[in-house]
Amino acid sequence: MTVSERERHLISTCLYIIVLLLSLGLIVYISIDTFEGVNFLENSSYMRFQFWVCVVFIIDFFVELWMAPNKGRYFRRRWLFLLLSIPYLNILQLFHVQFTSQELYFVRFIPLARGALALAIVIGYMTSNRLSSLFKSYLVIVIMIIYFSSLIFLNCEHPVNDMVPNYGAALWWACMDATTIGSDIYPVTVIGKILGVVLAALGMLMFPLFTVYITNWVQRYNKTHNPAIFNSEFADNNSDKDF
Repeated sequence: MTVSERERHLISTCLYIIVLLLSLGLIVYISIDTFEGVNFLENSSYMRFQFWVCVVFIIDFFVELWMAPNKGRYFRRRWLFLLLSIPYLNILQLFHVQFTSQELYFVRFIPLARGALALAIVIGYMTSNRLSSLFKSYLVIVIMIIYFSSLIFLNCEHPVNDMVPNYGAALWWACMDATTIGSDIYPVTVIGKILGVVLAALGMLMFPLFTVYITNWVQRYNKTHNPAIFNSEFADNNSDKDF
């Protein structure tokens, strides 16, 4: 049975929407549990929801693999999606594998990484310009990493760091660190310090891309709305090269 390009696009779009909605549900669950200090392993509703979300993610992977014209290429490019879709928490609970509560807390974010990648891909598909697609996809991933990092930072630092009394302080720290401005909040745990390095690195990668995107947008705007200015700048650039 062959699938037309239109049918493939429609099915993929529906699957991405489902994946994004389920990922949003996981984000809400994790956020509430973090703010209220809920033991998620004892929260049967969350464990059931997380399991079925992962099942849908796995189904999505194999449906798209089945529809892909080049299945080998699709698998090579998306195998990470399959690994991120495995319900690790439920497997650990089933086999009574012992981990610290902090380690298990990090495992909860694995399916969310699958949702973040799906969102980045959808944003990329919705944008025709290649640079705009790259910029918007990267921006979405950065925003989600900042939010997830703020939750992890709160979970790790709040019990031992007086400078992190609430989530607002954790979010402020994550945003300031990602912009490389820095804040007066200093992490004291190993995880907090690692997050600080990761967020700073993301910020340094983001700003050059932002500059290129703005420059490209201004050039396209001038080309469309002010062709005389664009042609003048183009001629000046060419004359400088000739010189």
